[in-house]
Parts: sequence; C-alpha cells; structure tokens
Amino acid sequence: MNVKYVFRIVALAVLITSIFMLVPAGIALFDGQIRNAAAYLISLGIMAVISLITVFLTRKYKTTVYAQEGVAATGISWLAISAFGALPFFWSGEIPNYIDALFEIISGFTTTGASILNDVEALSRCNLYWRSFSHWLGGMGMLVFIIAVIPQAKKGSGSGIHLMRAESPGPSVGKFTPHLRETALILYGIYILLTILCVILLIIGDMSLFDSLCIAFGTAGTGGFAVLNSSIGEYSPYIQSVVTVFMFLFGINFNIYFLIILRQFKTVFRNEELRAYIIIAFSAVLMITFNISHMYSGLKEAFHHAAFQVSSIMTTTGFATVDFEQWPAFSKAILLLLMFIGASAGSTGGGLKVSRVLLLAKNIRRTIGKTLHPRKVYLVTMDGKSVDESICNGVDAYLAVYCAILLISFAIISFDGFSIGTNFSAVTACFNNIGPGFELVGATGNYAHYSYLSKIILSLDMLLGRLEIFPLLALVSPGLWSRKR
Repeated sequence: MNVKYVFRIVALAVLITSIFMLVPAGIALFDGQIRNAAAYLISLGIMAVISLITVFLTRKYKTTVYAQEGVAATGISWLAISAFGALPFFWSGEIPNYIDALFEIISGFTTTGASILNDVEALSRCNLYWRSFSHWLGGMGMLVFIIAVIPQAKKGSGSGIHLMRAESPGPSVGKFTPHLRETALILYGIYILLTILCVILLIIGDMSLFDSLCIAFGTAGTGGFAVLNSSIGEYSPYIQSVVTVFMFLFGINFNIYFLIILRQFKTVFRNEELRAYIIIAFSAVLMITFNISHMYSGLKEAFHHAAFQVSSIMTTTGFATVDFEQWPAFSKAILLLLMFIGASAGSTGGGLKVSRVLLLAKNIRRTIGKTLHPRKVYLVTMDGKSVDESICNGVDAYLAVYCAILLISFAIISFDGFSIGTNFSAVTACFNNIGPGFELVGATGNYAHYSYLSKIILSLDMLLGRLEIFPLLALVSPGLWSRKR
C-alpha cells in the first residue's frame, strides 16, 4: 500500500474543501455574524494547517499507484471532508449537536438532501450557502476536481483513473480523451456551464441571486437542500419548470453531453441507457398525472407537479413542490420504484442507476435462456456491444451487497420504534441519496426524530450510496492494506 500517496490525496481534498469555506465565511462577515464567520475561519484554518503539513510530509511519495490506493484515498477523503465539513455548523451553534451537524453535511456532500432541521429558514445565509454548495461539490466529486486542477494528483502510473473509478457513480468509468486530466476538465466544464445556465434562468424568473445559487447548486448536484421550508413550493411555476428541466438534465450521463459537443448524434441516439431513462421518466409522469388529476384544477397542473416530482425522485434530487405524501398509493408506489432505479451512470444522481437496471434485466433474460437452451451461447450487449462478463458479475455482486446493507440498516433503525413505512423509506431515501421518503420523513418531514445511532447508520448509508458501496466497505478489509499485489 502506497500510504504516502493515499494521505496526500486526502490532504488535498481537505485543503480544497477548506478553501471553499472562504465564501460562507465572507457571507457571514458581510451579514455581520461574527460567531459564524469565526466558525468558518477557525475550521478552514485547522483544515489548512493539517492538510499542508500532510502534503509536506508526503512530498516524496511513490508514483506507482494501483486500485488499492485509489479506493483507500477515495474512502478516507470522503470521511475526512465530512468530519471537517460539519465543524462550521457545530461551532456556529445553529446545529448544536455534532452528530446532527455531521448528518447534515454528509447529506450535503453525498447529494442526498435528508435533513435534521425543523426550520430551514432559521439558518443563517452562510450556513444555507455551505449546505447547498456541498451538493455541488459532491455532485461531480471532490477527487475528480483534484484530477482536473491539481498537477500533483495526476503524476504516476494510472493514479487518476483509479480515483475516478472509485468516486464516480456507475458500473464502469472510462476516459473521453487519451489524457485523464482533460476528461476531468471536460466533465467540470460541462458541469459549470449547466450550473451557470440554471442560475441565469432562475434569476430571469425573479429569484434572488442568493436563492438562485443555492437552488442551482442543489439542482446541479441533484441534492435537494432548499432555502425555504416549503422546498420549491412557494416559487413560481416558471421557476419550478426550470428546476424540473435541469434536474432531468443533470440525471443524464455526462458522456452524452460530450458526444453532443462532438456532434456524434447517432451514437447518442443509439445509447440504450438514455432511451430507457427518458422512457421510464415519461411513462412515470403520464401515469402519475392521470392518477392525481382529480386533486388539481386540471391535467396541466397535475402534469406540472407530476413531472417535477418524477424528475426530482428519479434523479435523486429530493426537491418538492407539493406534499406528495397526500397522493394516491399508486403514485407513491411509482415514486418508490423510481427511488431504486435512480438516474444514469456518470451523472450526479444516485440510486441503482438505469444502466445497472438494464444489465440486470438482460442478465436475467440470459439466465432464463440458458435454462431453456443450455447449449446456446447468450451474450449480454449494451449499445450494440458485448458487455464484459466481469461487469455483469460486478453488477450482480453490487445488487447482492446493496440488498444486504438495505435490510441490515432497516433492521437497526427499527429499534427507534417508528412505522415500517417511515423506516424503510428513510433507509431507501438515504442509501439512494434521495432525501425525502414517506410518512415521518416525507416531503414535509425530516430526520430529527431519529436516535443518534440511527443517524449514524443513515449517514453511513448516504456515504455507501454515493461511493457505490465498495470504496467505503474496502476500508475495513485487511486485503486493502496488504503490501501484496
């Protein structure tokens, strides 16, 4: 194990996170909130000192890097930025318990949007900004950012690709260009441009600059932290429509945008995951629209809210325009299914991912075919190309571990004594990085009533879901720290 490389990457992640804290510190100073400003400045000072010392001590690291180092660096980095990122909430006194502050920032970085706050509007602007910006930072990934902007991160033999594979959501991750840093720059370039466009369109709808930034951060990162207790419900239909469209756009694999830039439209149209993503979303919107039409003034209004909520839940954003807990059981069942399906691989969304669902369906079909015709050769294909057997096996293993963690987490938090619907949807919403569930954790609820043990379990679920399980589980595996290759 190349320990110096691992902790150098962790230190860089912490250092960059501390630099981003300068903005909320500035907001606090502008608003005359000395305690809040001190909370951010002290936090970033501690983080900067620790990280700079670590970078100095690890300056002579080996450039030979393997998957072990990528997995370890990713898992530890996310734990570290979460532990430090919660300090301003705690030291400002606005979230006086550290476990609650940790839950809130993990929910932010993992783009989950689950909250322990009963009154979001009581938070200061600096804390509202920090929790929303954490969505944006975690959406594309801190380590992808490091690959893009810090030269030291890309030295060595394949170090960057191991980091990207460990952090980026999806069954497989590759490079757009021969140079990984160019790929990371392209990803962040697309991400930034879409975010800026979202901010501009929100401002056109008479939303304030501060609110536009916070909502755009939550939309781009598919996170769902809002600045109002009503989420997006109090904003105009125009703003709600803008958020609907951009949530959907950020749930698309970013490879698609790169192909559009290259004008490879045929390849885009042949992409099975994109077609499935659009068909699933559109079908869900139509079914929910007709199911809830009697609750609104007409099909147009019902379609508006159905489209928003489907886009929000499928992309695992978690914004809401209405209390969907009041919708008929059929509509809530569709939303529950969308929680599991999630967005596309290579997007900022969570869940199982549409590509995994497709591969699982094709693998099931192949298994049935082999049962009926044992001598016939069946291949699993995606976009007209044969899928490597290792990817199929990886998807099967992922689903098995996914189900095990879901059930174990559900059993543990059930000690708190809440209903099965509340507990199951809470675990589902946190593990799939969605945020709101049903009943007590629905669109108008929160997670404040859970015990500290349950909040820790749900926080781990959020991290496991964001990092696709294995990078975090691997940290407790003796094999990760072995010197053997």
